[in-house]
This record gives sequence, structure tokens and C-alpha cells, in this order.
Amino acid sequence: MKTQCSTKPLHTAQRIALPALLTAMLLLISACASTPPPTEQVAVSTSAVASATSAGGSDVAPVEMQMARQKLDRAKVAMTAKDYPLARSLSEEAQVDAQLAEAKAHSTQASKAAYELRESVRVLREELDRQTK
Repeated sequence: MKTQCSTKPLHTAQRIALPALLTAMLLLISACASTPPPTEQVAVSTSAVASATSAGGSDVAPVEMQMARQKLDRAKVAMTAKDYPLARSLSEEAQVDAQLAEAKAHSTQASKAAYELRESVRVLREELDRQTK
């Protein structure tokens, strides 16, 4: 006597579940893989380079400024190529380089101001010494 197993419901369930599972996996993978364009980060980096330039970073820290500009240019190229992770990384590096250049410029300006202040104090002391003698 032959007994027949009813495997038809199992096959139907597998036919429905397998494509649904694959679709869910593809959606999950594509959601993780899609990185939004770092438009805001590129704008912040562009602003940082401009700020460093106006602070005198090109004169005080030309190497850092050149690196910042090159990285920002490469970030813009990566944005055009839709390589958003690379664009974000380069943009962040450009921002840091520009901030370093700006900090060096401010430090140099502060050093000059401190020197001028010390020199003014020295001149005033000399004048006071002459007047008291």
C-alpha cells in the first residue's frame, strides 16, 4: 500500500517565502549600502577653507592650505562620481587641514600682538625711568 505525503502545501509556502526572504535581504543590503551625499559636509569644508584663507592661513600654513584645497577638490570629484563615503572622508580631512591652518594663522597673529604689547610696555618703562631720574 502506497501512502502519499502531502508535500504540496510545503512547496507552496517555500515558493512564497523564498522570494519574500530574498527581497527583504536585498532591501536591507541596499539600505545599508546607500550612503546619502555629504552635501552639508562639503559645504562646511568649503567654508572652513575660505575662513582659513581669510585668516591668513595661506601665508602662515601654506602646506596645510594646499592639502585642504586638494582634498576638497578630490571630495567634489568623488561627489560627482557618487562615491559618497570617499567624498565625506576627504571633505572631513579638508576641514581639519583648513582648521589647522586657521589655528596657526590665529596663533601667529596672537604672537605678534603679544610681542607688540611687550614692546609697548618696554618703551613705556624706559620713558618712566627717564622721567623719574
